[in-house]
Amino acid sequence: MKLLILIFFTLSLQANVEKGEQIARDMDKANKGYGSESSSMQLILIDSSGTTLVRGMKGANLEKKDVIKGLMTFLKPNDVKGTKLLTWSYRETDKDDDQWLFLPSLKRVKKINSRTRGSSFMGSEFSYADLTAQTIEKYNFSYVKDVVVDGHETWMLNRVSKYKSNYKRVEIFVSKKMLTTVASNYYNKRNELYKKAVFGNFKKYKVNEKEFYRASEVTMANVQNGKKSKFIWSERRLGEDVKESDLHKRSLR
Repeated sequence: MKLLILIFFTLSLQANVEKGEQIARDMDKANKGYGSESSSMQLILIDSSGTTLVRGMKGANLEKKDVIKGLMTFLKPNDVKGTKLLTWSYRETDKDDDQWLFLPSLKRVKKINSRTRGSSFMGSEFSYADLTAQTIEKYNFSYVKDVVVDGHETWMLNRVSKYKSNYKRVEIFVSKKMLTTVASNYYNKRNELYKKAVFGNFKKYKVNEKEFYRASEVTMANVQNGKKSKFIWSERRLGEDVKESDLHKRSLR
């Protein structure tokens, strides 16, 4: 009887892994092919007392076969104006993502390495690692259950990085309709709930007859210190020209 239970448990785990990996592949396929993206952005910092700080930004992304390149540029207020974060997210499993931060006050480009990738991005509750494309090739997925989140019918998946990470695991909730993430729960190395992300105000875009869903806002709440940060996108355009030369380390200065 114990052997039968063990066999059943093992087969059940394997089935959940296979289902989770398939959902991740379907999600990746659904979100490929947009080519490029540009937008106006806001980053809102909210402390535990509710006091807010708003920063204006612009964003650009370029989708290549083996890498996704993204650039965030701060426009205001003046104390952060001109600060830029450049991210290259690779699909190769043996290649670590690259990130560079340009600090205009110092007039230098700082490389974000694997040791600092888990630190706060510009005082927000988003880490530098949270802002990579998080290509599916670098994670293991397993299906957990079906669950309704904010009116969305979703699959709950457990995602674990194949490499060094500040998170032990991340629970992601994938919309069955949109095949995109609508919420995420982040657990620290002690397997304690650390942060929760909620994606909202989804809009549909069309590029070459293919439809894409994008959240217009995402709120990251730190459940341990009570702080929140929110990205808001506006004037978002998919499929328009983005110069690859602008998304290079040499162009940051």
